[in-house]
Formats: sequence, C-alpha cells, structure tokens
Amino acid sequence: MAEAPVARQAPNEGADRVSMSTILFSIRHLIGALLFASLAVSARAEPVKPYKDALFRYSKLLQEADGGDFRVVDYQELRDINERDQIPERRVKRAYVSLGVKSVQVNETLGFGERGLDVTRVGPDRGAAFTVIFIHGRGGDRRLGANDFAFGGNFNRLKNLAVVNGGTYYAPSVRSFDAAGVADVSALIRFAAERSGGGPVILSCASMGSFICWGIARQEAAVSALGGMMIMGGPADPDFRKSAAYSARLPILFSHGSRDSVYPAESQVALYRSLRSKDYPVRFVLFETGSHGTPIRMTDWREALNWILDR
Repeated sequence: MAEAPVARQAPNEGADRVSMSTILFSIRHLIGALLFASLAVSARAEPVKPYKDALFRYSKLLQEADGGDFRVVDYQELRDINERDQIPERRVKRAYVSLGVKSVQVNETLGFGERGLDVTRVGPDRGAAFTVIFIHGRGGDRRLGANDFAFGGNFNRLKNLAVVNGGTYYAPSVRSFDAAGVADVSALIRFAAERSGGGPVILSCASMGSFICWGIARQEAAVSALGGMMIMGGPADPDFRKSAAYSARLPILFSHGSRDSVYPAESQVALYRSLRSKDYPVRFVLFETGSHGTPIRMTDWREALNWILDR
C-alpha cells in the first residue's frame, strides 16, 4: 500500500512579505527622520556677518536692563538725520549705500489663490539661508521697503546684509491691514519657507503694518514657518498672550521712538514687561526723543537679525 503523501508546509510567504514591508517602512521612516533632522539643523542660519557696521551701529546706550534685552539708545535729529542725509529725510549720503545689490533685485507678482501679491525681491528665489519680510504702514507699498536712499539708507543696508549672507529680502505691497492682508502675508511666509528649504523667516512690521504681524501671530501654520518677528513703531497687542505665536515662544524684537505721537511707546513697553515677566524671548530698543518713523531709520538690522536667529 502506497504511503500516503505527507503534506509539507510551504514557507510562510505572507509573513515574509509583512516582515519585508515592516523593514522597508522602518527604513523610510528612518530616512525621513534624518532628513527632518537635517532640515531642522539647516534652519538655524549662521550669524549675519558685518556690513557697514561703523555707520549703522547704535551710537550710544543711555540705559540697559534685563541683561541687555531692554535698551535706551541715544537719538539726535541733528546728527542722525541732518548730518547723515544729503537731503534731510529724502536722500542719504552716498557713503551709506552700495547699489550693486540692485543687480539681484526684481519686482514680481506672486500668485496666491485668486489674489496676486506684488513684491520686490532681493536675492535668490530659492535656497535662502534666511528670509526677511518687511511690511510697510498705511499709505505705503513695496517701494518703501525697497528705497535705497530714504530712511538713512537703512533698507539698502538690509538688502546688502541679506545678499552677502546668502539670504533673501521681500518687500510686498500690502493692500489692506485686515484679514485679507494677513492671508496674503501668511501665504508669502509659507512660500518663502518652502522655497528656502526650511530656512528661518523673519517678519518685520512697521507702524500700522504691525496689525499684520499681530494677525499672523494667530495663524499656527504661518507661525510654524517663522523664526521671529520685529515690531517697529507699531501698536501693542493686548491679547498677544492668547496667540499661537505666544504658545510657540516666537522671539519678538520691538523698536520704538520715545516721542511717538501715533502709537505711544508706553503701551509697547508695558507689553514687553508683561512678556518679560514670563521669561518670554523678547527684546526692546527705545530711541530716546525718537518719533514715529525713527525705528525704520535707526534699527540696527544686523544686531536685530542675529538676536532672532540665535534664539
């Protein structure tokens, strides 16, 4: 009688496939984690190197507190406007500007949804080590932040600081200082972060443009792409501590004129004190006797950017 065949169990191919899938998933997960870690490291830009620091650094500190995070800077109209400008408040002396940077400056319209956003861009549109976005106040447009000779040449210095350090600078035309304007700038922030490959984005808002900064502070997606904010001669936000930016501990640098008749400095100082009491990363530069436009002219961009990038 023939021996009955013995059933031989075939190798568990399904189990092998599951095991291989698990291994492949783990490898992909590891690669993704390494890439993310690499991106996080690259997001910390190198310190911004000097550019005409002797002409633009603060001339004299009148007061310093909080480990240097609160400073009162000497400002004198005779020295800081009349002696600095060839035509006061219109055209700075030639020594303060370097116009070669205009070779990498373009005006363009970026398409975000149904609304286009007009910007002046200085520097590469991809791979920036860091990005600075400047938001003008009421009555302005992108030309204000791109003006080489106004405001004591301070925007020309910012352009050069960006380019010589591998960064990019955007000056957009903000059409409104409401939710629609916030949405436009939020889209620009995310666009700049994506194009840079995760490099830090610093948003700076002047005067009424600060309403854009405070609106952005409530947008978690935009905040996650930011490295810090600057408020220059703007209004205080009494509800900032309820924002996504506060929860994320986004560094903020304030600069203000002590004699600002549009947005009193006392309100902004009170906000600084409130944040400082919670050990929040915040810094304040007060220009003694300065007026509403003084921070745009006098803020030391290199020092401000390095403080934010080091947080």
